[in-house]
Amino acid sequence: MNLREPIHLGSGEPVLLLHPFMMSQNVWKDVAPQLAGVDVANPSAPATGRYEVLAPTMPGHNGGVKGRFFLDTAELADDMERRMDALGWDTAHVVGNSLGGWVAFELERRGRARSLTAIAPAGGWHRWSLPKYEIVFKFVMGFPVWLTAKALGPRAARLPGARAAASVPVSATPDGISDADMLDIIDDVTHCAAYYQLLVKALLLPGLMELADTRIPTHMVICEKDRVLPHPRFVNHFRKHLPESTRFTALDGVGHIPMFEAPGRIADLIRDFLDEQIDGQRTTG
Repeated sequence: MNLREPIHLGSGEPVLLLHPFMMSQNVWKDVAPQLAGVDVANPSAPATGRYEVLAPTMPGHNGGVKGRFFLDTAELADDMERRMDALGWDTAHVVGNSLGGWVAFELERRGRARSLTAIAPAGGWHRWSLPKYEIVFKFVMGFPVWLTAKALGPRAARLPGARAAASVPVSATPDGISDADMLDIIDDVTHCAAYYQLLVKALLLPGLMELADTRIPTHMVICEKDRVLPHPRFVNHFRKHLPESTRFTALDGVGHIPMFEAPGRIADLIRDFLDEQIDGQRTTG
C-alpha cells in the first residue's frame, strides 16, 4: 500500500475531514477545495476561504499507514491526533462521515474538537444492540463483491450492474457516481486492509456510549437515501443520547456518502455551520 499525501489546503480555522469505512481522503476531493476557497482551475491563486482544511487517510485504508492487525476507532483517533499535533493544532473543527463520524466523536471525547459535524455517523448502538449486528452483517455479505473487485481491479467497473451495485452503499442512485468515482471507489475498496480488521473489532466493542457528555456545538446530518445506516433505527441512538442543543439536519435525495453526488451541498452545509460557530464566538467574545 502506497502512502497518500493528505489533502491540505487553505489557511485560517483548522478543519479536519474524516472519510467513511473502506474509502480514503479522496471522498473529500471536491469538498475540501470549496471549504478552503481554492480555485481548482487555478490552484496557484491565493485561497479565499477562512479555513485550513486537512483530509487524511485513516490507518488500514487505501493510502493510510498500516496500523495493527485488529484496528479500532481508538487507534484511528490516535493517528488523527498525531497528525493534528504535527500541524500544531490543539483542536479543530471535526467533520466525519460514517466511520469518520464515529472517530470524530472519539476526538471530541478527548477534547480535540472545537465543533463536530457528523454525516451519517457510525457507532450509534450499544454493545449488544441489533443495529450493530445488522451493519456488520451488511459488510460481511459484501465480501463476494469485494473479492470480485480485488481480483479484477479496474476491470470490475465494466461488469454488468457494477455501477448499480456500487451505488447501494454510496449514493442515492447509480447516476450519483461518475466513471472516475467508480475507479476511485474500486481502488479504495480493494486496498482497504481494515475491511476485516475493523469488522472483527466492531463485533467485540460497544458503539458510542458517552454522547450525553458532548460539550461542543454538534451537527448531525441524516442522509435521506442512506442504505447503509438508514434512518430512523441508526439515528435513534443519537437522538436519545446527544444533548438537546444538538442540531439535526435531514439531507434529502442523497445516499450514505453524499460527497460524491452533492459536493457543493455538503461544502455549503459544513461551511454554514462552521461560519455560524465562529461568528457567534466573535459576537459573544
